Amino acid sequence: MNASLIVKMPCELGEGPVWYKCRNSLFWVDIIGMSIHEYIPENQKVNSWHIGIMVSMIIEKDKDNMLLCVQGGIISYNLVTKEIAWLAELEKDNTANRTNDGGIDALGNIWIGTMELNCESNAGSLYVVDKNFHVTQKLTGLSIPNGLVFSPDQQHMYHIDSETKKVESYAYDMFNLSITHEKTILKIPAGKGSPDGMTMDEEGMLWIAQWGGFCVSRWNPETGEQIAQIEVPVPHVSACIFGGGNLDQLYITTARQHLDATELGKYPDSGSVYVASPGITGFKKHAL
Repeated sequence: MNASLIVKMPCELGEGPVWYKCRNSLFWVDIIGMSIHEYIPENQKVNSWHIGIMVSMIIEKDKDNMLLCVQGGIISYNLVTKEIAWLAELEKDNTANRTNDGGIDALGNIWIGTMELNCESNAGSLYVVDKNFHVTQKLTGLSIPNGLVFSPDQQHMYHIDSETKKVESYAYDMFNLSITHEKTILKIPAGKGSPDGMTMDEEGMLWIAQWGGFCVSRWNPETGEQIAQIEVPVPHVSACIFGGGNLDQLYITTARQHLDATELGKYPDSGSVYVASPGITGFKKHAL
């Protein structure tokens, strides 16, 4: 199966797609571009907001308001007034680091990783931010923390450190916010890039964007078996999310970062957003 171009845009580091249910639209970020973008399928309109801070993750709040994970912490952002309010600090004094990918459990606890701006090994951490915006560091020594999702029963957390090319499974207690490493559930084969963003479908299978791998792949977290693949016509495939009214469209972000002039000439649509219809729907989030 091949993904189709849906929004042509030269995002330097397109990432963090989220289906914004109350607006029936897709949001995503350009981390390096310090901006967020919105695609409205109903009329194919694209809206953009320049945040002025490196932003890596969007959390839906209501029609006009959202939470953003940004370099230095978590802020609230109003799409109409563009007003910003700081809610939590994450390595705010360390300007060499920024937030990256993360996820939210069924109780609304935010898990978010940090990394060094130039991907220095072992310089990142993983934090949990509870509903009162209390911050706790959970893992250290990470390089590019990515692709964090929870199993349907919330008993397991699946997490990627892209540098390792692996997906790890942790036993998760969402009431005590504790994680215990269980096992490596899969490793991306040599020559297929690195695992980046990740989402889950209604059957509990993992969909993984492969940076440098020209694809999004589907995996069984129980067996570690790859069971499907969607080809994307640009190399740096960064993240994916199910969206649309029925959650039956897989939206895919890509990036231009680290591509030279020759590569950009060959793949000029790098940084754009793609879509595929994989024949399965996304996992419906638990009501908070």
